[in-house]
Amino acid sequence: MSAPRPAGPPDAELTRLAALHGVAVSYEPSPGRTVTASAGAVARALAALDVDAGTPRAVRDALAARERELAGRLLPPTLVSWTDRPADALTALPDGTRLLVETERGGTRGSAEGLPPGVHRLTATAPDGRTAHAHLIVAPPRLPAPEGRAYGLLVQLYSLLSARSWGMGDLGDLAELADWAGRTAGAGFVQVNPLHAAVPGTPTDPSPYRPSSRRFPDPVHLRVADVPEYAHVDAPDRVRVLLERAGRLRETVLDKGALIDRDAVWELKREALELVAAVPLGPGRQAAYRDFLAEEGEALQDHATWCALAEVHGSDWHRWPEGLRDPRSARTVRARDELRNRVDFWSRLAWLTDTQLTAAQRTAREAGMPVGIVHDLAVGVHPGGADAWAQQDHFAAGMSIGAPPDAFTALGQDWSLPPWRPDRLADSGYAPFRRLLRALFRYAGALRIDHVMGLFRLWWVPEGEPPTEGTYVRYDAEAMLAVLVLEASRAGAVVIGEDLGTVEPGVREALRERGVLGTSVLWFERDWEGDGRPLPPGRWRADCLATATTHDLPSTAARLTGEHVGLRDRLGLLTRPLEEERAEAAADTEEWLELLARLGLLHDTGGGGDASSEEARVRAVHRFLLHTPARMIGVWLPDGVGDRRPQNVPGTWDQYPNWRLPVADAEGRPVTLEELAASPRVRALLDVLRETDGAAGPSGG
Repeated sequence: MSAPRPAGPPDAELTRLAALHGVAVSYEPSPGRTVTASAGAVARALAALDVDAGTPRAVRDALAARERELAGRLLPPTLVSWTDRPADALTALPDGTRLLVETERGGTRGSAEGLPPGVHRLTATAPDGRTAHAHLIVAPPRLPAPEGRAYGLLVQLYSLLSARSWGMGDLGDLAELADWAGRTAGAGFVQVNPLHAAVPGTPTDPSPYRPSSRRFPDPVHLRVADVPEYAHVDAPDRVRVLLERAGRLRETVLDKGALIDRDAVWELKREALELVAAVPLGPGRQAAYRDFLAEEGEALQDHATWCALAEVHGSDWHRWPEGLRDPRSARTVRARDELRNRVDFWSRLAWLTDTQLTAAQRTAREAGMPVGIVHDLAVGVHPGGADAWAQQDHFAAGMSIGAPPDAFTALGQDWSLPPWRPDRLADSGYAPFRRLLRALFRYAGALRIDHVMGLFRLWWVPEGEPPTEGTYVRYDAEAMLAVLVLEASRAGAVVIGEDLGTVEPGVREALRERGVLGTSVLWFERDWEGDGRPLPPGRWRADCLATATTHDLPSTAARLTGEHVGLRDRLGLLTRPLEEERAEAAADTEEWLELLARLGLLHDTGGGGDASSEEARVRAVHRFLLHTPARMIGVWLPDGVGDRRPQNVPGTWDQYPNWRLPVADAEGRPVTLEELAASPRVRALLDVLRETDGAAGPSGG
């Protein structure tokens, strides 16, 4: 829209128009405090939804048009019917309205009652002749709860190197970890970082939370030697050179203190995979590959085409020749045909990666894990990547998601990820979301959803504006949750929502009602509505994954020793004098240690040594988690060896090696998967999680 941006706060008409399109004009960062969005931010958000609100006249015209549309509408584009409660929109239809339902499996019905779970097509014809077509999502009322209580390991896969890794952890390492943890340690799951396809290019953004595609995994995680065709590569000299380079990459990280070099690893694996791709598939493998191509259809074709075009024109599709910016253009069709060998190469890599991911989950279940591999769904995708190109009609142009200002980030946050348009999602029956979940649940025993609050609303930041000039845009949370519950139920999978930080009232309750677990981190669990002291275990929520830390937070050892404060000081992230920060951190830790002592959890039951040592206190922290009613308990794997370094420090870029550190011991020496499995300290910590005395339920009032 070219209209001038309105100044000042939204007026009454703009407020009404915004409400009809799900755009907020204010928000409450804390109880009793309301912040009003600028009229310009609201108008820009509406413009991204193809609503002109640039002038008072445009606002009046858009408002009248929207009200006429809603007044004459029989049904919304998508409606939700839970199997225990029909859709409200159906009960509000005029008497005598005829219904025709085309079921997901191809049958037809004259009623919406008793439909099986699925996404069906509904046609309603009113007595006055009006007709409406809608998607009808039918979902179970809630997800099945995890069987019993499970504990598991949390790890960033790239950081977990073994003697067989090519410079970073891979899917072979994941399967090996799950096999060991399930069989010898009784673990119920292994949770990893997002394994989505990254945006290619040098240097590649190492963050797993800004991928090119969430639909397809990244082949950099492949264990090349486990691909069956690798054994038949007829180039012994080239293979020998590749293995020598792989050994050097591994040694530089494990023995010489180098950072994980994802670009070097991918260059090496790509060369090896080019050789592998030249080996013809056997009849069975060829049939399996064809099945994968048919099942993934246009989505895979688009992804592989983007990868092939990116090799020629660079990894930002906005800078491609104009005809190639449209995935459906005639020029793109011609280019796909001209690059068909490269399109097939990238399609095969997606299949190989999917196959190894499925194998890792199968290994985990065969090792006795009731859940298996917990995958992580990032909140968005890179604006120049494959998903943003292939699904551009579903993304809001000129917008980025982020977060408003809060106590920790006074200027707000811009994550540079384009948001999905809620109107286009509804028009499509949430097809992109459904297909994304279905693909992930094929190899996930559970799914962690990063920033799960995004199912309800997201902070949209206009391009070129600071995050303070954003506003919230609401999504149909019932429809998003219905799709999530439907696809997870079909897969028999658990869902965990990352609901840390400021959460809108009612969100946690809505998630709990549908069986979505929350995330509770020990250091944040305090009686915020009371005296602010650490929350006793009996007052923790049960429907959650309880952990001591995450990839974005200090390790448990660093927090117990206060080393995390010194790190933030060296990085220039402190907002107060160092000694003041240290004193507050020490007081915080001391309050928790006092509670652990009061509950009798500081006794040393394994590993030897002083019960007051940092190692024994790490065990005590996890012993505390056992005394909460949490359904799932996660152990940050680096805590097992006393790693002091966080994997990511929010607010930094070049100042800290985010997403590039191997798991290391207390002295910073990298520790391999084999060493972790043999470590007495790791075994002592995992033995704590298998303690049964007093750990069956909550304690400590």
